[in-house]
Amino acid sequence: MAFSDAVIAIVITLLVLDLRPPETDPGGLLAGLLDEWPTYLAYAASYIYLAVIWLNHKAAFTRIREMDIGLQWANLGILATVALVPWPTAVIAETARTGNVADEKVAVALYALVGALLCLAWLVFFSYLARHPELTKEEVDDSYFAHERPRALIGVVLYLAAGIAGVLIHPLVASAVFLLLPAFYGFTSHGHDHPAKLLRGGGDTGD
Repeated sequence: MAFSDAVIAIVITLLVLDLRPPETDPGGLLAGLLDEWPTYLAYAASYIYLAVIWLNHKAAFTRIREMDIGLQWANLGILATVALVPWPTAVIAETARTGNVADEKVAVALYALVGALLCLAWLVFFSYLARHPELTKEEVDDSYFAHERPRALIGVVLYLAAGIAGVLIHPLVASAVFLLLPAFYGFTSHGHDHPAKLLRGGGDTGD
């Protein structure tokens, strides 16, 4: 957990490296800062995305009793894809500055691919725990992580669909999906049963 938290913290920190002072003439700093709005938006969106990933990771590990080598590798797969997030974020921010639609389409396709790979890593993680319920705590239902797999599969499908829509229709279509998916995973960060508990007024964030 400490290692995973450290990796996610470093990745979040790397996002800020793309926030650079604009190159402006004397007296034009305010306009230059305002022109950098795509960079700020990309930073905010990816920061929220990584924060949601961290919440999901913490929620999963509250249910894990012990690790074995297979689960360690599955967790490393998640961290490997998490570490990629600053890359497409920087590409999207840079292409947004240029305003070239062709480049923006490539950028959203890249972001979608990384998002799909990240969800695929979660799918592997959940599938491994579903096959090895002995690794989870006694109070956790043996079918819990099997029920978590559709959440990851939804992400794989929707990220790929968003990338295709961004290329064939418009990059803004993909961007809308990129903003909605973290909201979905944030809302369900404590498992498939958490939204129902919230609607009943019985959500327990300590689960």
